[in-house]
Amino acid sequence: MRTSRADEFLDFATARSGHLFRSACLLTSGDTHLAEDLVQETLGRMYAVWGRVARIGNPAGYAQTVLVRTFLSHRRRRSATERPLGELPDRAPDSGEDPALRIALLDALAGLAPKDRAVVVLRYWEDRSVEETADAMNTSSAAVRTRSTRALAALRKRLGGSIAEFATR
Repeated sequence: MRTSRADEFLDFATARSGHLFRSACLLTSGDTHLAEDLVQETLGRMYAVWGRVARIGNPAGYAQTVLVRTFLSHRRRRSATERPLGELPDRAPDSGEDPALRIALLDALAGLAPKDRAVVVLRYWEDRSVEETADAMNTSSAAVRTRSTRALAALRKRLGGSIAEFATR
């Protein structure tokens, strides 16, 4: 019985790790090293409760919730000791993507507070409802709507007129 649970978890982790990593990259504003750490910690926590999670019916949604809560917990723990860099490090652009768009959006996301960034990622990248986002963040629906409105306003202000330029690409 243990082998089948371990195999089920391995299949789940293999299938979902890429999606979790992309979400973690957005939450961390492009910090791939921190994103990898968050995904690893999320999968570790998922493995510890895998027998109970499998009965929930939506392990992927639960994993996203664990990822967001792990990110927010990490931000609270280390916010006083780590400082963000002023510039993104040099890296080769991925084929088929617009590097200027990626950098502009990651810079804009980096300017948001961690909870605001989590709301934007969950609501608009993950395409979750207000209620699902509130559940993932362990907050009220009204708080999600307020944070969403403020975060989008901050993104518009930060990106300025370049939003229209990026939207046409």
